[in-house]
Amino acid sequence: MADWLHTLTQWHWLILGVVLLILEMLGASGFLIGLAVASLVMAGAVALGVIDSWSYQLLWFALLGVAFTVLYWRMFRSFNRHTDEPLLNDRAAQLIGRKFVLTQNLDNGQGRVQVGDTLWKAEADTSLTAGIEVEVYASEGMVIKVRPLTKT
Repeated sequence: MADWLHTLTQWHWLILGVVLLILEMLGASGFLIGLAVASLVMAGAVALGVIDSWSYQLLWFALLGVAFTVLYWRMFRSFNRHTDEPLLNDRAAQLIGRKFVLTQNLDNGQGRVQVGDTLWKAEADTSLTAGIEVEVYASEGMVIKVRPLTKT
């Protein structure tokens, strides 16, 4: 094994970088980008003769891998979280502000209501009777919070 390490060339680093990029494309969610970039930088450094010793190559690869990974997580992860539709996958939160008429009683402020084609678990501060108009004012997970629009 030690003999193989003495023969590390730019081609080893280049192949490692390409393999890491391919694995990243298969769905590593950014975990391998820093290492892939570090490997490609090492390929360039070894090709230019900046680093010759295998031990320094491994040391610099580890340092560059950590540095590029931290750089990626600081710069690009926050960029990927911004969206024009923050409620896209939160169906309960999309219902906030919607008004409808209860078709079933909410005994002790608990029950199920149908909104559109979906049956939702609903909570209210007080018991509500069927036939009154309510508004969704909040959500907790998949539970919607409703309040009456008229006095009960």
